[in-house]
Amino acid sequence: MSVELIVLDVDGTMTNGKITYSEDGEELKSFCVKDGLAIASWIGLGKHVAIITGRRSKIVERRATELGIKHFYQGVHNKREVLEKIVTSLQLEWDQVAAIGDDLNDISMINAVGHSFAPVNASHYVVRKVDHLLVRHGGEGAVREMIEHLIVQNREEEAYLALWHYE
Repeated sequence: MSVELIVLDVDGTMTNGKITYSEDGEELKSFCVKDGLAIASWIGLGKHVAIITGRRSKIVERRATELGIKHFYQGVHNKREVLEKIVTSLQLEWDQVAAIGDDLNDISMINAVGHSFAPVNASHYVVRKVDHLLVRHGGEGAVREMIEHLIVQNREEEAYLALWHYE
């Protein structure tokens, strides 16, 4: 059964986990463009992406919109509860779901899915729970590494590369 939905935490996975505030109190975050291309490609294959994050940020909302992510939830305390609603609405089995997280608030979500991932710099409590410990750090290509692992696992490399007219 192929993976149809990936679930992304934000701080520490899509970003390096740092939050910078300007003198005016504006919050700044940096996202990896390589992760973004892989996310857009995953969606281009007809797959689903969800962001479930504990914090609220207009920056993350903007990034989700840019990437075309339809399942976007902020300020979530119980990530598994939200994920269960998404899985039910998409009529998926847990084995068709993969998630990436790096910290304690991601463990309930990681325990629920069929395929779990963590960046190499994740909390050791998370590292002990996941199926796949990635080589890359959060915010530095970890999401792309996860997606490309799933592309190979799903045997969809040809379709993935064809999105970009690779020959």
